Amino acid sequence: MNELPPQIQNQLAQLQQVQQQAQALIQQKGQVEMLLRETERALEELKKSPEDADVYRAAGELLIKAKREDVLKDLEEKKDNFDVRLKSLSRQEERVQQRFNQLQDQLKQALGKMQGAGAGAGPRAE
Repeated sequence: MNELPPQIQNQLAQLQQVQQQAQALIQQKGQVEMLLRETERALEELKKSPEDADVYRAAGELLIKAKREDVLKDLEEKKDNFDVRLKSLSRQEERVQQRFNQLQDQLKQALGKMQGAGAGAGPRAE
């Protein structure tokens, strides 16, 4: 088999790079989704608790007593931040997927032209 032309090698490299970006985004998105679910569960439980319940916040390996209202506020802010981050990652993932599809189509066309040129006689009428 002939060696691929530099243009096709470049397109393959770009395709691989975009694929790696997509994988990284999927991984980040999964982590943010997990953190969001944990935050939502904590919020649910805290909202179910009585107003005068003792609430503790993790500080490294310690649990520190905290005001329920402060913890609620902090968890709501965390949840909002995770929601924003998740939307941003979803938009990035969509753009990367579009770029991947575009590069894949270009590569298919280039390979098709290369195979057609390798056939020798040029286009045939059927």
